[in-house]
Amino acid sequence: MNILKKLFGGQKTTEEVRETKEKDFDKVKYDGVRALRMHQFDLAAKSLEHALQLNAEDLECRDYLSQAYISMGDLQKAYAQLQKISEAQTDNIAVLLRMADVAYMMEDYIAMTDVCDKALQLDAENVETYFFYARACKGLGDAPRAVSMLTEAIGKREDFYAARLLRGSILLDQAQLSEAELDATFLYEHIPGNEDVLLLKARVEKAQGKMEEAEQTYGKVMEVNPFSIDAYRERSEVRRSLGNSAGAAEDEAAAKEMSAEIPEPSEGIEQKIKEKMQQMDPYKIFHNE
Repeated sequence: MNILKKLFGGQKTTEEVRETKEKDFDKVKYDGVRALRMHQFDLAAKSLEHALQLNAEDLECRDYLSQAYISMGDLQKAYAQLQKISEAQTDNIAVLLRMADVAYMMEDYIAMTDVCDKALQLDAENVETYFFYARACKGLGDAPRAVSMLTEAIGKREDFYAARLLRGSILLDQAQLSEAELDATFLYEHIPGNEDVLLLKARVEKAQGKMEEAEQTYGKVMEVNPFSIDAYRERSEVRRSLGNSAGAAEDEAAAKEMSAEIPEPSEGIEQKIKEKMQQMDPYKIFHNE
């Protein structure tokens, strides 16, 4: 009887084994997602890695794991997970842009250009791709190409303010002041209360030698953000050039005091990770429209 039970009643069927494996996977994956949302990133990564051992085909699990890796600062592993997703979904531009984002955090600008090339082959009208491409070109020191990419993006979407802001900044760095002024003016007319826009406008005015205007614009930056160290530091230079030594000294002292209260910034990549954590999933990887 025991022999018959062992042969016919004591072993799970293939279907039962599959169902058990699926339940185990769902539980471990859920534990990983819950840990991720609770910012327990080490635990999330371990759970999601285990889940993928049970089901390596689950792309959503890989996406969550990539987020955990980013949070832990392990960008290479995050990129590898996104790469696997891209290999399974070769026409998913959102995944490619996520890869470009992670490559940007790693300061791997060659990888960014490769990914952006693939994205443009799929959709030459996607303005975000041109924006990422421009950032890669800027990182590689190719300012003219970066400007070209941003101009392409702006031509496709006039209100792409981030692209205008980046283009204006690059043009300013290249001392193309008239062109930079056009972007700064456009942005100021459309989003006048934006700190970055005001800072760009002030810097362009300063570079053009319009010191009175620059001083006023730096003041507007401070109205928006009273703790803008850059604004105080740069306005001190403007005030000194205007002969206002007392005002310059006040701004320098304020910048120095605020700098002393801020912890030393992390290394480049770590700092980028912190900034990026505020926009973990901007492209809706599994809701690509």
